[in-house]
Amino acid sequence: MKLDEVLRVLRSVAPERLAEPWDKVGRQLGSPTQRVSGAMLCIDLTETVVAEAVKKKCELIVSYHPPIFRPLEGLRDDGPWTQRRILAAARAGLAVYSPHTALDAVRGGVCDWLCGRIGPGSSAPIRPASAERDAFKVVVFVPEADEAAVRSAMAAAGAGGIGNYRECSFSIPGAGGFRPVEGANPAIGEVGKREEVAERRLEMLVPGPRLAEVLGELRRAHSYEEPAFDVLRLEPEPAAAEQAAGAGRVLTLDRGVTPDALATSFDGLPEAAVKLGHRGVKRVRTVAVCPGAGGSLFEEVEASGGGGVDAYVTGEMQHHQALDLVQRGRVVVLLGHTASERPYLPVYRDRLRRAEGGSVKWSVSRADRAPLVWRGRG
Repeated sequence: MKLDEVLRVLRSVAPERLAEPWDKVGRQLGSPTQRVSGAMLCIDLTETVVAEAVKKKCELIVSYHPPIFRPLEGLRDDGPWTQRRILAAARAGLAVYSPHTALDAVRGGVCDWLCGRIGPGSSAPIRPASAERDAFKVVVFVPEADEAAVRSAMAAAGAGGIGNYRECSFSIPGAGGFRPVEGANPAIGEVGKREEVAERRLEMLVPGPRLAEVLGELRRAHSYEEPAFDVLRLEPEPAAAEQAAGAGRVLTLDRGVTPDALATSFDGLPEAAVKLGHRGVKRVRTVAVCPGAGGSLFEEVEASGGGGVDAYVTGEMQHHQALDLVQRGRVVVLLGHTASERPYLPVYRDRLRRAEGGSVKWSVSRADRAPLVWRGRG
């Protein structure tokens, strides 16, 4: 498969529009046209992971954490490891993609997987996906001869996805009129003379994070010097709370559990070193969950009155955040940052296999490991 086809699969499993606005999800390295027969999943891209991908003859690394998060000051062999890993991947011809908070937020993603470890119940996002990061509709007017090229270019940049369908579009015929003035270089017609052309009105849906790239490809493929198009923001389809995507989850359990039972539900996770804190809480019914570092998101919950939350589960948080929650009478369970993320990778791999259909060999990195482990457990 070409990389852009594999990216459509990745985006169908975890739409980039669900990512937090500060995040750097998406393709970070590679050409849309390069071929991909093997893809490897990891949490953190390191030089060791790059070497493993090369040895496995993979062409794509899906790195949960974006390896390029802040601007790189250079790409030097004698630079820091954060530069060397990107340089090594580029030299090996590897593409790199990151899903991060989009994979957290989507239904069936990391947040829901953590909730599933705790027990049966119903859940809703702490912060539902915003309409600002939802879809747009791009309407472009093209000469009939340009329609296929413009549609293909927009689709390759990420337009036209609806559920499990790709390259979705709608078009109707019409007539476009214009008069080029002095300084114009018209593809059709003459300066000073009004022209009418048989055109098509072409419509395609575009995820918010792909809008700029889609418009760039639209302009590149269109024969007109000044293409006419409209960009329409779409409101998200109303969804029941238990079906909505977004940051974190508030899980209401069917039956309450003790704080110890809540912590015990994460025993056996690779790398996990579960920490539990509370002040004599006997029973927990409502649990807020966030993979990675959830302290800031949990502060939002408490600032809005707590929402009836009894316990908070995340990978890590600052000492004073944990202290504050325990003093407020909440239960806190900490798993370790990547222990709340890495065990999801086999689940992610299986979801990608089903969505993609078998042309790509998906694997999970064995070299990718937490930077810190508890003594005696590494």
